[in-house]
Amino acid sequence: MHAYFVRIKCQLGESYTVANRIAELEIASEIYSTAGSFDLLVKLYLEDDVDVGQFVNTHIHAVDGIRDTETLVTFRAF
Repeated sequence: MHAYFVRIKCQLGESYTVANRIAELEIASEIYSTAGSFDLLVKLYLEDDVDVGQFVNTHIHAVDGIRDTETLVTFRAF
C-alpha cells in the first residue's frame, strides 16, 4: 500500500458537500477541511499496482463541486 494526499479546491460553498460525498464513496482513509488555497485534504491508501492518476481522475474528479486538485506523492513515513 502507498499513501497519497489529494488537496482539493471546491466551488464556493461546496466543501462540506464534497467532503461528505467522498466519505460516502469510502475511497479515503481520512478527509480534513483546511485553510489556505485548498479546501480539503484527502488521504488515500492505494495498492502499489494502482495508478494514482487514473484513480484520482476516475473517483475524485467525478465528484461534483470540485474545481481543482493537487496530488501529493509520499515516499516514506517517519
